[in-house]
Amino acid sequence: MKRLAALLILAATAATASEDIPDQYPQSELYSKPVEFIPHVFTAIGATAPPSYENAGHNNNLSFIVTGEGVVVVNGGASARLAAALHAEIRAVTDQPVVLVINENGQGHAMLGNSYWRDLGVDILAHVDAVEETRKNGDFILQGMQAYNRDRAEGTRVEHANRTFEESHDLTLGGVHIQVLHLGPAHDPGDAQVWLPDWGLMITGDIAFHERMLPIFEGTCTKCWIETWETRLEPLAPVYVIPGHGHPTNLAQVRRYTHDYLVDLREKIAEHIDSGGDLAGAYYVDQSAWSHLDTFEELATKNAGRVFEEMEWE
Repeated sequence: MKRLAALLILAATAATASEDIPDQYPQSELYSKPVEFIPHVFTAIGATAPPSYENAGHNNNLSFIVTGEGVVVVNGGASARLAAALHAEIRAVTDQPVVLVINENGQGHAMLGNSYWRDLGVDILAHVDAVEETRKNGDFILQGMQAYNRDRAEGTRVEHANRTFEESHDLTLGGVHIQVLHLGPAHDPGDAQVWLPDWGLMITGDIAFHERMLPIFEGTCTKCWIETWETRLEPLAPVYVIPGHGHPTNLAQVRRYTHDYLVDLREKIAEHIDSGGDLAGAYYVDQSAWSHLDTFEELATKNAGRVFEEMEWE
């Protein structure tokens, strides 16, 4: 079993990150064709670049779990057309119907495809804070997607999850035990993780990154993110990890590029503050150890500034 796990993870991580590849699957709206990471669990790996017309907004991972009593999809997709493209791939794999879609958070690439699934009568599940986010900013999120996606945005409307949870939601389908968790504050309000304890697999959503630099948003509590990681995620010790972005991998890899990056950046900012440094100088703290990650140029200085603003008042 351990040998199989190692081979699967090696195969999934052999390809490099894909920030510079506009589209890997031009015959589909999807950026890449879904791959079966472990038996019955598939993921369509998105671009590690920002959303664009070329990648149709598919810059996160769209996953699905095939059970004997239906298919569970993780992430609605960035548009109705993208959701339809994923559904076509699901139909090529199984005759089982999609019975539930889970939004990993309230961001556009997680929830703008909800309209497609709701039109089919499929329930959408999200954390209460993610739904609050979509109710507050859904129109703005939709407009942003329409701006880059143009004709590919056709048919998409804001559709909020019709089912919510606060701490966890358990279900069993066809003998597959699925736990939908909110481990705690991390990347975005309402982050959800999908845990398959019998298979040792976690679809982490955006609590975990490894091939692209993680974004720190205004209001993100990085101290809380680290605490959630150490006290809630690590004890579960998943063997397999499908992160929110990038190829499926293992816990050690996402720990290195998520937890360890956050700890390193906070240490650098703490040193900067202790030496009397200001916000302008915080943008230039040394993050060269992480410069090989995709989206480094877009995010590194922003991350440093936001951590400074957070730590200045701690």
